[in-house]
Amino acid sequence: MLGGAARVYALEIMTRTKTTTQDRRSRYIAIMHAICEQDSFMSEEVQQRCEGENLTFIKRVLNQLHRDGTLFVSEELGGHRYRWIEGRKGFDPVAWVESQLCGNQITQTPEEERPRERLLRIGAEKLRTAELIAILIRSGRTGESALQGGEKVANRIGDQLDRLRQLSPGELKQISRVVSDTAYCQIMAGIELGRRVSQAIDKKKEKPKRIESSAAAIEYCTHEFSRLAHDRTQEEFHIVTLDTKLQPIAHHQVTVGTLDASLVAPREVFRPAIRDAAAAVLLVHNHPSGDPTPSRQDFQVTERLDEAAKIIGIQVIDHIVVAARGAVSLRDLS
Repeated sequence: MLGGAARVYALEIMTRTKTTTQDRRSRYIAIMHAICEQDSFMSEEVQQRCEGENLTFIKRVLNQLHRDGTLFVSEELGGHRYRWIEGRKGFDPVAWVESQLCGNQITQTPEEERPRERLLRIGAEKLRTAELIAILIRSGRTGESALQGGEKVANRIGDQLDRLRQLSPGELKQISRVVSDTAYCQIMAGIELGRRVSQAIDKKKEKPKRIESSAAAIEYCTHEFSRLAHDRTQEEFHIVTLDTKLQPIAHHQVTVGTLDASLVAPREVFRPAIRDAAAAVLLVHNHPSGDPTPSRQDFQVTERLDEAAKIIGIQVIDHIVVAARGAVSLRDLS
C-alpha cells in the first residue's frame, strides 16, 4: 500500500502525464488539419498553418508518415516536398494520432512478450520466424503491428524460407502493408548478413584448399563464384591470390565489362597480388550468356597476363570461365 505522500506524488505524476498526452494530441491534430486539406506541402508551409509549432516536431511527424508509407517525398528547390500516396486513401488521421500517442499493438503488449525483449532475454535462436521478421520491420501502422506483419509474411512463405530473399518490395507490401521500403531494406540486409556469417562459419570448418590442378581450380571457382556465374548480367574479371602452398589468400574484382586483352591492364591485375604477397594467382571471369566456352579474347587475356606474370615473378596457375551451364579451364584447352 502507498503512504499518503506517495499517493499524492503518484497522482501528480498521472496528472502530468495526462496533461502531456493531451498537449501532444493537440499538436498532432493541428498538424493533421494543416496537411489533410493539401495535396502537397513542405514542412515550412505546414509551420505557417500551425502558428507557433516547432519546425523540428513538424518534420518528425512528416517523416514518420513517410516511413509509414502514407506520404512520399521528393527533392525540390528549397527543400523536401511531401505528397499523399493514393490521395490519402484509407488514411484515418485520428487513428494515426492515437497510434503515435498510445503506440501500436506491440507497445501495448506486456514487455516480456515483445520480440526484441524476448530476443535479449532468451536469444535469437529461440524466437519464431514471425518474431524475427517483426524485429526487422521494427514499427507497425494503424491497425497492424510489426508482429502482425511478421506473422503474415511468415505464414505466406511457410517452410520455404529461402523464398523471402526473392520477394520484391511490392510483393512484400502486398503481403503486409507494414513492410515499408525501410523495412524491406532491413529484411534484405538481415538475410545477406546471415548468408555471409554462415559462409564465414563454413569456411572456418573447411580444411585449407590447395589448388594444384585444373580440376581443383574448377571445383573451387564453381563454389566460390556461384553468384558470379548465375546472377551477374555483365562480364566481371576477378583474381584469387594464392600463397606458396597454392592455398587461397583473397578474392579481388579487377574489371567489370566486356573482357578484352587491351582493357585488362596487368598492373591492375597484379597490384592486389603484390599487396597480398601472393606467390600465384588464379584468374576467373564469367559469361553471362550461360555458356562457359572460352572466346578468342579470353585466350588473349590469359596469354598477355602470363607474360606479365613471368616478369613480376608471380605464377598464373589457371584461368577459369564460370557460367550458369558449368565452368571451363583455359589451361586444359591450351
